[in-house]
Amino acid sequence: MSILSEFKAFAVKGNVVDMAVGIIIGAAFGKIVSSFVGDVVMPPLGVLIGGVDFSDLAIVLKAAEGDVAAVTLSYGKFIQTIIDFVIVAFAIFIGVKAINKLKREEEAAPAAPAAPTKEQELLSEIRDLLKAQQSRD
Repeated sequence: MSILSEFKAFAVKGNVVDMAVGIIIGAAFGKIVSSFVGDVVMPPLGVLIGGVDFSDLAIVLKAAEGDVAAVTLSYGKFIQTIIDFVIVAFAIFIGVKAINKLKREEEAAPAAPAAPTKEQELLSEIRDLLKAQQSRD
């Protein structure tokens, strides 16, 4: 089997396509969460703690000199990234929990009883006939 045909077989497998779709949706979801945290969650949180904008929090390690920019430790952006992560992790947890619940309900649903075999049907008919005869006597 040539490398090209092996790659084609690999690329069109369901798992690879599902993974690619997941990565694309994950990237878009990451942008949504970043916007949610940066534009919706952080401003009110900043107001609650005294008007602090987390993205501006930094420690200057070396001041700017001439054309060289200042060296800063931007811990505010790190805090914002941690909040992004927590929100994404919680959303994934809720999604996985919902999927697991659906799987448990699917497993818990009782299977339909198997149809009786011809022998069982005949035995049931014989039993019913014998009961009918006994009740006449």
